[in-house]
Amino acid sequence: MFKLLRKKDGMELIQAAILIALAVGLGIIFKSEITTFVNDTFESLDASNF
Repeated sequence: MFKLLRKKDGMELIQAAILIALAVGLGIIFKSEITTFVNDTFESLDASNF
């Protein structure tokens, strides 16, 4: 019974690691687009005297 629980926890850990790696990979690929979006958003907020 405990072996099954341990195996399930290990799979969840692997799934979490894969999701984190995927998020980091997408962040690296789209870094310039994300940076441009954030800069444009803050510039528009600054221009509107928010």
